Amino acid sequence: MYAGPVQDLIDELGRLPGVGPKSAQRIAFHLLKLPKDDALRLASVITEVKERISFCRRCFNVCEGEECELCLDTRRDPTLVCVVEEPRDIVAVEKTQEFKGRYHVLQGAISPIEGIGPEQLRVKELLARMDAEGIAEVILCTNPNIEGEATAMYLARLLKPLGVKVTRIASGLPVGGDLEYADELTLGRALEGRREVEA
Repeated sequence: MYAGPVQDLIDELGRLPGVGPKSAQRIAFHLLKLPKDDALRLASVITEVKERISFCRRCFNVCEGEECELCLDTRRDPTLVCVVEEPRDIVAVEKTQEFKGRYHVLQGAISPIEGIGPEQLRVKELLARMDAEGIAEVILCTNPNIEGEATAMYLARLLKPLGVKVTRIASGLPVGGDLEYADELTLGRALEGRREVEA
């Protein structure tokens, strides 16, 4: 439809997650309007991140080098592992400043619709870490959606026989939310995960 390089750019942008044909076209034309230096800086940053950043050989978080900073931090509890779907989930957990263990990134969640099964995730690597690192507890911190729940249940079934403590993050009502707008599952989880009130 457009001149070769422009259509190639639209096609490549359209392959990004969450970017449909219209958005790809809009981004492509935005890039065309940018000063050449700005566009080249973006291209340079993309090239640099592909050259310098890889996945940690232990937990599969993003890192420069063999292992990420969190795995190398000797102050963290090596017997406690929080399993998340993506590296960006680690950032969310770290912001709470409540977790002092290590992580394991699955790099996705089980989703038969998208053709993602356990084989496409870092499940084998998680199981290999259990004995090798003396892990005592695994916190399943997958998303509270159908894929995340299926992934958590699958992992729990694999991990329980290994004699490790397997826990799941509590889920429920957000702070500032109204009960009348909560769905049954969310409200049920909130009741299930209740704690004693300290006076």
